[in-house]
Amino acid sequence: DAQASRGFTLQQPQPKVSVTVGEMLTLSCITSGIAGPGPVMWLKGWGSGNKTVYDQSNEDPSSRVTRAVHGSDTDFTIHIRNFQPDDVGTYYCVKFVKETTGEDKVFRRGSGTEVSVQEAALVPGMVAAAVVLCFLLLLGLFVALCMYRRKRQGGVGSPCPARTVAMGSFSSVPLQCCARSPGTFSEVLDAESSHLPSQQSSKEENNIHYADLQLLPSAPRRGRSPGTAPTEYASLRVAAK
Repeated sequence: DAQASRGFTLQQPQPKVSVTVGEMLTLSCITSGIAGPGPVMWLKGWGSGNKTVYDQSNEDPSSRVTRAVHGSDTDFTIHIRNFQPDDVGTYYCVKFVKETTGEDKVFRRGSGTEVSVQEAALVPGMVAAAVVLCFLLLLGLFVALCMYRRKRQGGVGSPCPARTVAMGSFSSVPLQCCARSPGTFSEVLDAESSHLPSQQSSKEENNIHYADLQLLPSAPRRGRSPGTAPTEYASLRVAAK
């Protein structure tokens, strides 16, 4: 028996393994040669604080730990289903032999497999969805900013084209008609006053000319001389105080 036990080998080829939580952990252990009677076990940790994970002589069908090859005398690879963070640690495949006293004694021990938790990798579809969502958020923010700026600038719509208004004996003055509230004609007049002639008679200087740039209601069509076109402006003259 002692000579036969000398040819026994135990190989634990995985120095480190990383597993995602919820996945299956596989621990490999292969033996060869002949050894004395005794079970093969998987232990978590070594020393006084070790924990038996698998016992060949006492298999539990309801356990999360199962053999990869049932009934094999050389392949002691095991599967641990539903891996959890508490399963992190170093696992050892150990061959025991029975002494004359009937107790199990360590005969061969594997080099150990260090097991750690692997972070879940991002799925490519999740990355693409996140990129599209960020793009839509940026687009919505840009549109909202544009609408806010247009509102601050005084409303939506294209400005009216420039019109030319005749003001009394003054020369024609181009005015820009914008969609604004009534009563702002004085502002337009002030803006265009720099275009008026600087030299006028004293009588004309005592008069104030302004134009109300509002559309007049359409008058009923009566007899008009041919070639006369309706006007949409009114020119008023008020004596200055």
